[in-house]
Amino acid sequence: MLKGTPFWKVKAHQPQKQRLYRLQEDGMTIWFETRFKKAYSKHVFSILHIESVREGYQSEGLRKFGSSFPEEQCFTIVFRGKRKNLDLAARTVDEAQRWVRGLTKLVARGDAMSQREKLEHWIHDILHQADKNKDNKMSFKEIKNMLRMINIDMNDIYAYRLFKECDRSNNDRLEEYEIEEFCTRLMARPELEEIFRHYSGEDCVLSPEELQEFLRDQGEEASLQQARDIIQTYELNEKARQHHLMMLDGFMMYLLSSAGNILNQAHAGIYQDMSQPLCHYFISSSHNTYLTDNQIGGPSSTEAYIRALMKGCRCVELDCWEGSNGEPIIYHGHTLTSKILFRDVIESIRDYAFKHSSYPVILSLENHCGPEQQSKMAQHMKTILGDMLLTQPLDGDTPKQLPSPEQLKWKILVKGKKLSEDKSNLEKVSDGNPEEEMQEEVDEKSIQEIKPLPAKDAVQISQELSDVVVYCQAVPFKSLSQALHHQQPTEMSSFSERKARKLIKESGNHFVRYNARHLSRIYPLGLKMNSSNYNPQEMWNAGCQLVTLNFQTPGVEMDLNDGRFLVNGCCGYVLKPAFLRNSQSTFDPEAPSRRTGQRPVALTIKVITAQQLPKLNKEKKSSIVDPFVRIEIYGVPVDCCKKQTEYLLNNGFNPRWNETLTFQVRVPELALVRFVVEDYDTTSSNDFVGQFTLPLPSLKEGYRHIHLLSRDGTSLSPATLFVHIKYKKM
Repeated sequence: MLKGTPFWKVKAHQPQKQRLYRLQEDGMTIWFETRFKKAYSKHVFSILHIESVREGYQSEGLRKFGSSFPEEQCFTIVFRGKRKNLDLAARTVDEAQRWVRGLTKLVARGDAMSQREKLEHWIHDILHQADKNKDNKMSFKEIKNMLRMINIDMNDIYAYRLFKECDRSNNDRLEEYEIEEFCTRLMARPELEEIFRHYSGEDCVLSPEELQEFLRDQGEEASLQQARDIIQTYELNEKARQHHLMMLDGFMMYLLSSAGNILNQAHAGIYQDMSQPLCHYFISSSHNTYLTDNQIGGPSSTEAYIRALMKGCRCVELDCWEGSNGEPIIYHGHTLTSKILFRDVIESIRDYAFKHSSYPVILSLENHCGPEQQSKMAQHMKTILGDMLLTQPLDGDTPKQLPSPEQLKWKILVKGKKLSEDKSNLEKVSDGNPEEEMQEEVDEKSIQEIKPLPAKDAVQISQELSDVVVYCQAVPFKSLSQALHHQQPTEMSSFSERKARKLIKESGNHFVRYNARHLSRIYPLGLKMNSSNYNPQEMWNAGCQLVTLNFQTPGVEMDLNDGRFLVNGCCGYVLKPAFLRNSQSTFDPEAPSRRTGQRPVALTIKVITAQQLPKLNKEKKSSIVDPFVRIEIYGVPVDCCKKQTEYLLNNGFNPRWNETLTFQVRVPELALVRFVVEDYDTTSSNDFVGQFTLPLPSLKEGYRHIHLLSRDGTSLSPATLFVHIKYKKM
C-alpha cells in the first residue's frame, strides 16, 4: 500500500480509467492522482473518513457497471456522510485482497484512536501541507502559513518570538524536535492547567484523594479505588503511575477521553427497558428512503437504504410502482427520479437490516401496483428475507397489545393494507387519506413529468401481500374519538405533518393517549420539492413514534433526529417518557403545566473554549473564522429557547469565551440540547462550523468536551468545545 497500486475506478457510462492509489507514510492518508485531458491533479482522503470496505460486487455501482472485471478483483470504499462510494477494480485478486485487509485494519485502528492521537495526526497533516519545499524544516514564513491553515491569526511579533524561542539551533529554521516544541507550546490548554492546579495544589500532581475530590465535583460517585484505576488508565508517565499520581498530561488525556465526554457513557449502550410494546418507543424512521437527493429529479439508489439502516434507522419507506417484465419498481411517482427494482431493495435490506442494530425493521409500503405485481412483491419478500420476515403473530392469536422490540429482535415487519378475513381473494380497500392529504397528493402529481407504467388497479390488494402484514396494518383515520374506542392495537394510521400539527393543537392530550396505544406515522408535506424536513420535536412531544424524515437532507431537523437516537446503543428505539406511555395521561404538549412525574430543571452551561475549529474557506489563506457558540433547547413549546456567546475575532484554533448561559426546562425528559458553532459575518448570514445534539437527560455534569460534527453528521475531529455543566432540579 505504501508503494502504491494502480486501480480502475468503476463509474457509470464512462470508460474505466486507471489511477494510482498510495498510502502515505503517516498510515492515515490515501493519496491518488487523477487526469483530465493532459493535466494531472493530486488528491488525498483520510482513513478517518472511511466507514467500511466491501469486497466484491457489494455496491450498486459495481453490480451495475463492474461486470467487465472479475468480482474477486473488485471492492468498494464507503465514506462517512454524503460522499459517494469509491468503486475500484484491481489488476489481480492478491492486490485487491491486500488493500481490503489493509484498509479494514487501518479503519479499525482509526476508530480506536484517542483524541490525543487524532490531534497528533491532524497536526502532522497540517505540517506536511505547510512544509512547501518538503525539507522537514519550517521557516518563519511556513510557520505563518501553517497558523493560517489551523485558523489562527496570530500577531507577527508574538509568533516570531515563539518561533525564536523554539529555534534552539539558531538557523531561522525549526527542525524536527523544535517543530514539536513549537506545536506543544501552541497547543497548550491553559484552561485545563488552571483546573488541574486548583485540585493538585503547589506540587502540580494529583493524588488519588485529590482526583476523587475532582470527580465528586463533576457529579460522579467515585471511590479511591476508582480514582487509582483512572490514574493507571490515563497517566502517561510510568513513574507517576507507579506512585498512583496523575500529572497534567494524564489529566488532559482523561478529560479528552470518552470519560470526559458530555454524553453520559452509561447511556451510550442499550440501557432502557426493551420489553414494552412497540408503541411505547420513538422509532428512527426515514421518508422516501430510496432518494439520495431531492424528490423531483434526484437519483434513487439501494445505497440510500444501506446508509439509513447503518445509521440506526428502523422504519424505511418503499414507494412501489408497476414496472416492466412483471417486476415492481421503486421511485417517487410522476417525477424524474430514477427507478430501482423492488427486488434489489429487498436484497439490500436483507444484507444490512441488522448490521447496526438487532431490533426490528419496519418496511412501510406505499403500494401503487396492481394485484399481480403485489403478489410478486410478497413473493420477493418471502424468498429473499426468509425467516427474517414476520408473517404470523408471535403467539398465534390476535394480540391485545403490540409485541416489544425485544420479542421482535432480528425480525422484519411489513406496514401495509390488509384484507378483512371474511373477504375473497381481491378486495378494494380505501387508502383512507383525508381530503387535506389527498389535496397534497394532487398538488404533487400535477407536475407533468415521467409517468410510470399504468397500474391495473392501485386500490386492489392481493391476498399474498395482505398476508405478510401482521402488526402494522394501515387503516384510514376518521377521528380521535373513533380511533380511541374502536382501533385495534395492530392497526395504525399515517398523518401529514400538517394534519399532525392540527391534532396536537386541537386535541393534544387525546393524541397523546392515542399514541400510547397505537403506532402513528408522520410524513413531510408532498409539495417540498427540495425534500426539506419539518421539526420532529413537536411530533415527539405528542408521543408520535414513526416521525419520518428525509435522511438525505442535512440540517437542524436531522441533527435533532441524530441527537434523539444517539443514546440507547444508537439502536433506533428510544423509550418514551412515562407520561407518553400512559393511555390515561393528562399530559398536553401545548400546555404541559400538568405534572409529568419529574420536576423542572435549571440548566447552567459555561462555554469556556473551543479547539481546532475547521477552516471554512480553505482557498483564501487569510480567511480565519470569528466563532461564537449558540445553545438551543428543543422540547415542549414553553421550553424552546436559544442563547449565544459573543463572537471572537480571528481565532478558530483556541478561542476562549468563559461565558455562562442559563436555561429553565419544565419538561426535561423530552428536551434536546443542540450546541452550534457559527462563523460571525457582519454583511451576510453566519456560516455553520459544527454542532452536536443530545438528549438533556443524557448530559453529564462538570467539565466536559463536546466533539463537534459536520453538517452531514460526520466527525470534525479534532474540533471540540469545552464547557462546564450544572443541572439542578427546581
